[in-house]
Amino acid sequence: MFDNSRGIFFASRFNPCNFLNKTNCLIRRFTIFTASVFFVLIVKSQTLRRPVTAGYTGLGAYSINHTDVFSFTSNQASLAQLKNISAAVYGERRFLLSELNNYTAAIGIKTSSGNFGLKAGYFGFSDYNETQLGLAYGRKLGSKVDAGAQFNYNGIRIGGIYGSASAISFEVGAIMHITEKLHTGIHVNNPVGGKFGKDQQEKLASVYSFGVGYDASEKFFIGAEIEKEEDRRENVNAGIQYKFIPQLMARIGMSSAASTAWIGLGLTIKSFRLDVTTNYHPQLGISPGLLLLFNFKPPSPPAVRE
Repeated sequence: MFDNSRGIFFASRFNPCNFLNKTNCLIRRFTIFTASVFFVLIVKSQTLRRPVTAGYTGLGAYSINHTDVFSFTSNQASLAQLKNISAAVYGERRFLLSELNNYTAAIGIKTSSGNFGLKAGYFGFSDYNETQLGLAYGRKLGSKVDAGAQFNYNGIRIGGIYGSASAISFEVGAIMHITEKLHTGIHVNNPVGGKFGKDQQEKLASVYSFGVGYDASEKFFIGAEIEKEEDRRENVNAGIQYKFIPQLMARIGMSSAASTAWIGLGLTIKSFRLDVTTNYHPQLGISPGLLLLFNFKPPSPPAVRE
C-alpha cells in the first residue's frame, strides 16, 4: 500500500549529508520533514496534490466575463464559455522547497460541437511524485446551463523498491447562469473512489463542491466555493478579481481549511498573459508561483467585396 509518509524518508535522503555540510543538511531535513508531516496529518485518504493557489487559477469558473483556460480545472462546465483556443502552464514552489514543486498545464480547444480541455499535473520530485492526465469536455445546454465532465489517469511513483501505481477517476460539473451577472454550480470529483495498487487499499478522495460567482462588471468579479473532501473538514475558497486596465488585473483570496491567503498580478500583452502569484501559510511560509497563458485568436473574417 502506498503511504504519503514514505515521501518523508525519500525527501530526507534526497541530499545526503557529509561532515562539512552536516548542519545545513539537518536543517533542510527538518524543514522537509515538517512540511511532509503537515500534509500527512491533513490528508487521510490519497489525493493528488493541487496547487495551494488552486483558488487563484480556478477563480473564473463561475463567470462569463472572466473565464480563462484554467477555469475548467475547478469546474469542467466552464469550458462552455471558452472564447478561443488557449494554452497555459502554472508552476509553484510550495513553501520554497524544491521537493514540493507543483506544475500544471492546461489546453482548451473550442469547437462547434462543444469545447475540449486537456490537463496535466505533476507534484513532487524524483523519489516521490504524483501525476495526473485529464481529458475534459464542456458544452452549453441552452442559454442558462453549461455542463462538463473529465476523465483522469492518476499515477504515484515512489523510488527504490516501492515502484508505482495508477488509478482512473472522473469529474462532472454543471453551471447555471441565473442572470447575466449571477452564476452558480456544482462539481463532483471522483464520486466512486478510484483505487491504487493490486490490493486497492489506497484510494483517491471524493470531493464535492458548490460555487457561486458574480460578474459585477467587465472589470470586477467576486466568487466563492464551498468544498467538502472525504475525511476532511469543509473548506471555503473565496476570491475577487479586478482589472485596473485591460492589460493589468489583480486577484486576491483565501482558503479557510488551512488558513491561507493568496494574491497575484496578471499582465496581458497582446495574446500573452503573465501572472505572478504567492500564497501565505501562517506556519509554513510562502509559496511563489508563475503562470503563463496564451490565447490563439481566431482568424479575422475575410473582407466583403463590393
